[in-house]
Amino acid sequence: MPPVLFILMLLGALFSSGQAMSREEKLKLRNQVVEMFDHAYQNYMDHAYPADELMPLTCRGRVRGLEPSRGDVDDALGKFSLTLIDTLDTLVLLNKTTEFEAAVRRVLSDVRLDNDIVVSVFETNIRVLGGLLGGHSMAVMLKERGQHMQWYQDELLHMAKDLGLRLLPAFNTSSGLPYPRVNLKYGVRGPETRTGTETDTCTACAGTIILEFAALSRFTGDPVFEAHARRALDFLWEKRQRNSNLVGTTINIHSGEWVRRDSGVGAGIDSYYEYLLKAYVLLGDDQFLQRFNIHYASIMKYISQPPLLLDVHIHKPLLPARTWMDSLLAFFPGLQVLKGDIRPAIETHEMLYQVTKKHNFLPEAFTTDFRVHWAQHPLRPEFAESTYFLYKATGDPYYLEAGRTILDNLNRFARVPCGFAAMKDVRTGSHEDRMDSFFLAEMFKYLFLLFADTEDLPFDVEDYIFTTEAHLLPLSLSTAPHSSSIPSNRTTEGELDDSNFDWTCPNTRLLFPDPAFPRNLREPIRSAVDKSCPRPAVYREPGMGRPPLRAQDFMANNPEHLELLRRMGVSLIHLKDGRVQLVQHATQAVSAVAAEDGVRFMQEMMELSSQQQKEQLPPRAIQIVSHPFFGRVVLTAGPAQFGTDLSKSTTGVRGFVTVAEPYSGCSEITNADYIQGHIALLQRGQCMFAEKARHIQKAGAIGGIVIDDNEGSSSDTAPLFQMAGDGRSTDDITLPLLFLFHKEGNILLEALKEYREVEVLLSDKARDRGVDVQDAEEDCLTESTTPTSFEPTTQSQISTVELDESSPEDVPPSGEEVTPVEEDTSPAEEVSPQEEVAHPTKAETDVPQPKGEKDLKEEPNGDTDSSSQSVDELLADWREDLEAFQQMEKDEL
Repeated sequence: MPPVLFILMLLGALFSSGQAMSREEKLKLRNQVVEMFDHAYQNYMDHAYPADELMPLTCRGRVRGLEPSRGDVDDALGKFSLTLIDTLDTLVLLNKTTEFEAAVRRVLSDVRLDNDIVVSVFETNIRVLGGLLGGHSMAVMLKERGQHMQWYQDELLHMAKDLGLRLLPAFNTSSGLPYPRVNLKYGVRGPETRTGTETDTCTACAGTIILEFAALSRFTGDPVFEAHARRALDFLWEKRQRNSNLVGTTINIHSGEWVRRDSGVGAGIDSYYEYLLKAYVLLGDDQFLQRFNIHYASIMKYISQPPLLLDVHIHKPLLPARTWMDSLLAFFPGLQVLKGDIRPAIETHEMLYQVTKKHNFLPEAFTTDFRVHWAQHPLRPEFAESTYFLYKATGDPYYLEAGRTILDNLNRFARVPCGFAAMKDVRTGSHEDRMDSFFLAEMFKYLFLLFADTEDLPFDVEDYIFTTEAHLLPLSLSTAPHSSSIPSNRTTEGELDDSNFDWTCPNTRLLFPDPAFPRNLREPIRSAVDKSCPRPAVYREPGMGRPPLRAQDFMANNPEHLELLRRMGVSLIHLKDGRVQLVQHATQAVSAVAAEDGVRFMQEMMELSSQQQKEQLPPRAIQIVSHPFFGRVVLTAGPAQFGTDLSKSTTGVRGFVTVAEPYSGCSEITNADYIQGHIALLQRGQCMFAEKARHIQKAGAIGGIVIDDNEGSSSDTAPLFQMAGDGRSTDDITLPLLFLFHKEGNILLEALKEYREVEVLLSDKARDRGVDVQDAEEDCLTESTTPTSFEPTTQSQISTVELDESSPEDVPPSGEEVTPVEEDTSPAEEVSPQEEVAHPTKAETDVPQPKGEKDLKEEPNGDTDSSSQSVDELLADWREDLEAFQQMEKDEL
């Protein structure tokens, strides 16, 4: 069957369930896409090239080795001008032929592929090899038309073959699955080349090779690339779980054993399924389609729970593996469109659209009740991809409006002077200094195609297949000569099992004779997401007994409570990061009954800890709105459990910042004339947070920002910090007080030194730049960004709980949070009753820590220390380092 027939369903545009968008409006949106692309591309070329990627907050290039390591994420960078190569075919699609020709000349003259650097095989294949092949396809097409690229002699193809040969050593394994990393100069030679020591790779990493490698073989006539890619796919197929017909997420490249047995359609597996179907489309081999259909039937049987797509265990597919979804599965409705299964595609896409409208962007992960699980959003294009394919299949203008929402949110929340910045936290609108190459390679392709008419396109996209990085490979490759040494997957008519094939795609006019049918599918999903913000469950008493001291009643500055802890065998250890660890030694209790009470107390503390993700207060935002920031810089801040509740304010609190004197804020403010009507900057330490708030409020401040005195602390690596009261009523405090870790606080202090007058907006989340916007609906700003598990310690009858130092306050359990339980590794230290210790929440109370010779810092002033960093340098040092994202980023960006 000619593979082009499989794509006929994309010509569907058959019905409309809403009012059609005018051609003028579509033209306006199409032009807006082009302007946004120009803003991103030109800033990369002006400020970053020849670096791999742009750092849009600091307006410079990201060069691997010169910037702090981000772990596996940096494996995509190879000092080969990644963003430029990834963008080549986007330039042609957007009718920027002159810019494309100049870009190709730059690649040929400037880019080297023999760098002594270790890169991800997966990322280099889909981004660089795919980019070179897509650029070559465009160059050949333009040359054949006789107007542009007449000088072109397959130079990009020669570079692609050179890169393919550099990737081939990774496939030198007994299984045929590639090593996850390769050295571009030395291949895979062991520790001396920093390669060859890995044992595991993700399923998508090994199964997302066939399109690029087969295209390289068909273009060059060298079968070696396609043969290796086919061998890897064959091995993954053989290792599927035969009962469920599902594959795991991570596999041992030597033994073929599944390392992670959870299975879904998101991170780690996603593009494996995508490439099975698209390999059939591009190459025409029946067996790829047969394998895909077998997998797809299992996906729809076990993983698909419309509109949700939930991971399961491959050996027990009826058992869910987790209760949250990651954003990479947003590609799946688009793949279902290519498959021809429109109904579930509409349902899942609608769920994703409603989550997008709730949080402005798709969080990296979100729960089954649509709360934020991981709050990042690195400007991923998968939702835009599925939106485009659904519009092509249905012609429903509803998807044009979805595309408009994507455009508006990118411009309102992600656009910065030097490009578009990834979202560090979708709840607060804070930014991250990164603009990944896939943003230019994919996002603008799909959005342009969504709003463009046929006559707006420089070529017929139906003649091409999109790779997972949206690079364009011509369908004519299916008829290109290739060596007979490549094993064919074609079968004879007698051997073919027709039950595993959907040879044609359903006609959407026959499938949906009623134009209102898609709308009827969407309505219940929209309602389900809108009603998905239930209040946290009320805390229920654990266990049967009632100990003399309840964890929820514990007050750290109450001497009687401290004495009760001692009698129960519970001691305190101060940790270097400012937290306190509770340790229970049953043998040190005054009696067996007291020891049992201590065990119950610790169990209650653990139970409160387990409520962490559901019950913590959301982070707040500090947005620098004065010149030259204009709202572009948003700092993640910790809330206080007293004072103004910013989540109930539609405008937030806006004002200029002034350093309080004394800087600690622990006595009467001496510069009250300057503080009045301003937002006071304070340093953590020496007294309670509530005491600081009262002092600046008395001085006439309209708000306060407490900056951590623990040098090097950052919201990137530390859990959310919440400030508790002082054990008595705080109703008298009526101003907002927010907490900044040291790194974020330094950005604010350095801005004050450099620009003298700095105006900020304190709010529950970032607002539009330059205007105050009242949200139309309340967002769910719950859920921790860092999953935590809790297990009691049984070794040597010792139980431990780590807690942040905090003030005792009768805080309802719905606002409480505790840090993880760990085994005791050191003896408890003696603590005086006056010291503040743990409350069963992650809300913290300002307690001074010993500083030795480096005591409290001098209060900042307008004089700039010659050793201090500039604002740009501080912003550049503000890096994302959350371990929870590393696996997901390694699987696929």
